[in-house]
Amino acid sequence: MSDRLSSIITRTGDDGSTGLGDGSRVAKDSARIQALGDVDELNSVIGVLLAESPPQPMAEWLAEIQHDLFDLGSELAVPGYIAISDGHVQALEALVSFMNEELGPLQEFILPGGLRSAALAHQARSVCRRAERAVVALAREEELSQALRRYLNRLSDFLFVLARYLNREQGVPDVLWRAGRTR
Repeated sequence: MSDRLSSIITRTGDDGSTGLGDGSRVAKDSARIQALGDVDELNSVIGVLLAESPPQPMAEWLAEIQHDLFDLGSELAVPGYIAISDGHVQALEALVSFMNEELGPLQEFILPGGLRSAALAHQARSVCRRAERAVVALAREEELSQALRRYLNRLSDFLFVLARYLNREQGVPDVLWRAGRTR
C-alpha cells in the first residue's frame, strides 16, 4: 500500500471532480459518488458499532461485513468491476436465519434502542437503507450487478435482526412502539 497513496493531498479534486478506479473522472456530486459515499458512511457506522465490542461471533460477522462493504465500494469505484457475488448475499441470509431462530416472532413494531450497540445497529440499518436508495438511483443510469443491490437489501435486514439479537443476548427487551398513545 505504501506506493499506492504516496500523497493524500493531490489537489486534483479542487475542481469538484474525483477520480474513479478506472482512471476516469466524475463530478463529486454524481450518483456514483453519492452511492460510494453512503456505502463508506455505512462502513464507518459499523466501525463505531464494532468499537462497542459486541460479543463473538457478532464482532466477527461485522468485521467480515466491513470487508464486504469495502469490496462493494470497489464495484462502485471501478465501473464494470464485480466483487460482490450471490455467495455474499447467501451468507447474510444464513446469519439472519441463525439469529431469527433465537428470537421470538416480532409481533409489534420496535423502536431503535435498548443497548447502545443495538441502537448503533439500527443507525447502521438506516444508513444502509440510504446507501441502497443511492445504489438504486445509480442503477437507473448505469449497469450495476444484481448481487450488489441484493447485498445491501439483505444487509439492512441483517442489521435490524442484529439489533434485536444484541438486546436479547444481554437480556434487554425490544423497545416497543406504543400505538394510539395520548399525551
